[in-house]
Amino acid sequence: MTAATPMHDQEVSVLIVGGSLVGLTTSLLLSTYGVQNLVVERHVGTAIHPRAASFHQRTMEIYRHAGVQDVIEKAAALEFVQNGAIVAVESLSGKELQYFYKSWNEGVEDLSATSRLFITQVGLEPILRQEAAERGGVQNYGTELVSLSEDDDGVSAVVRSRDDEHTRSIRARYVVAADGAHSTIRRQIGIEMGGHGSSDCITVYFKADMREMIGDRNLSVVYVLNPHLLGFFRFSFDAGSGFLSIFSVTDPETGEHRNLVADLSDERCIDYVRTALGCSTDTQIEIENVQQWEASASSARRYSKGRVFLVGDAAHTMPPTGGWGGNTGIADAHNLAWKLAMVLDGSADPSLLDTYDAERRPSGLMTMEQAYAIYAGRYAERATSDTKPLATPLPPECVELGSIYHSKGVIDDNADPYGDDEETAVHDPRAPMTPVGARGPHLSLLRNGTPISIHDLFRDKYVLLAASGGQRWRDAAISVAARSDLPLSAVTVGPNGDAIATEGMFEDSYGIPTDGAVIVRPDGVVAWRVTSSDQDAEEAIEAAMSRLLGRG
Repeated sequence: MTAATPMHDQEVSVLIVGGSLVGLTTSLLLSTYGVQNLVVERHVGTAIHPRAASFHQRTMEIYRHAGVQDVIEKAAALEFVQNGAIVAVESLSGKELQYFYKSWNEGVEDLSATSRLFITQVGLEPILRQEAAERGGVQNYGTELVSLSEDDDGVSAVVRSRDDEHTRSIRARYVVAADGAHSTIRRQIGIEMGGHGSSDCITVYFKADMREMIGDRNLSVVYVLNPHLLGFFRFSFDAGSGFLSIFSVTDPETGEHRNLVADLSDERCIDYVRTALGCSTDTQIEIENVQQWEASASSARRYSKGRVFLVGDAAHTMPPTGGWGGNTGIADAHNLAWKLAMVLDGSADPSLLDTYDAERRPSGLMTMEQAYAIYAGRYAERATSDTKPLATPLPPECVELGSIYHSKGVIDDNADPYGDDEETAVHDPRAPMTPVGARGPHLSLLRNGTPISIHDLFRDKYVLLAASGGQRWRDAAISVAARSDLPLSAVTVGPNGDAIATEGMFEDSYGIPTDGAVIVRPDGVVAWRVTSSDQDAEEAIEAAMSRLLGRG
């Protein structure tokens, strides 16, 4: 450990390095919890290219939790016609090969109060930045990290303005590394990555009139599986521009794979776009920009070390098919933010932070393997030479909503506290009963005459949900919270409860008898289940909360 420097230019509870999608989400959530935080980002502003346009139900639940669902949905409607199809074609003008989704929310409408959504990072990041700032988050763009050192009491950082080269020192209790796939912090603290090989890819941003080629189809994502090109399209609202991400191209004359990054001339890129569109040479195509990137699938061996936590691409990289990378990073931020808040305000022991790695690393690894299996097995088998076996594909909603956490952050005495077996890390969100460690299922309730989702009860505290006959658990939780100053609220759910539900619906979904209860964490994960009435309620609740908060 390095000794703490006695004087610093600035002190902050949490320093977030990286101000893109995941870093800004971390700042938004911490600011919502009242945690002082500072974002430093080497770029001068938010995203300028429309990446990461697909967001899952779980992600939208997180943004609902932060109170920004409505503003994001309004912004999304300005960019895309929502709930479109995801289809594979030989070319946009040519043969349709397969519809993966006729509409993107097909079959999952009842699983959440939110819907899968399309919005680009160009549209989303300014919302996150503004909302975080309005809640107290501070952002320094055009500022890069120079050095980082940790001691027993915190972390000392030196940052530098890219405008005038001025440096200043920052003292933080904790650091969140959201600095991307090539994370400087991850390398500095010696955490290695493992996974599959990577391949060179490009994204071509272009203008062209595609209205006639698209016709009356509502197409959200179009995969091109062509003998000469593999990639996918997304289009602007007016079908006058878009981008084509290309995984692999084959020379039509020799049949050999072409080095994508060797020739990025407008002429070559126009040829790629024309092939994918299947249009004539009369169609005018203008190249606006070309980006090089790597399609990779890897996961960090650890998600944390000391007071430093990896989130997003710093912790895992995933191919772009399905939007798994950005969504998984947002889930990282959600898992970490409330734990930091409780440790910083003294509600929880610092050992609660150990559960971040124990929970998110197995979930991220499972998701990475699923994303890679889709990429390599379905869309881009010619784009990778990796010979490692592929994961057995799971239904997407199981990956999005079904992670099961095995850690000391939940109480399931029959589970391996650090199990990371893929088969035990996921459950079907439609299953009759939700296991401890999984996201509590969505239920439509009525509270104070207003329709809500049960997820709206999960905010900045743990909440005890008592079944219709479990009033004593509710009363005991209120008494214990008041006496012991615990971050715990309590609600009865049932026909005559604080939150009104159809008889038996809550009990069946959450796996408890009519006189039982569950404790749910601020992130909506079921942390403890009461199925027996043969125990002292206050004593049981106090013991459970002590364990959940790392106090005993």
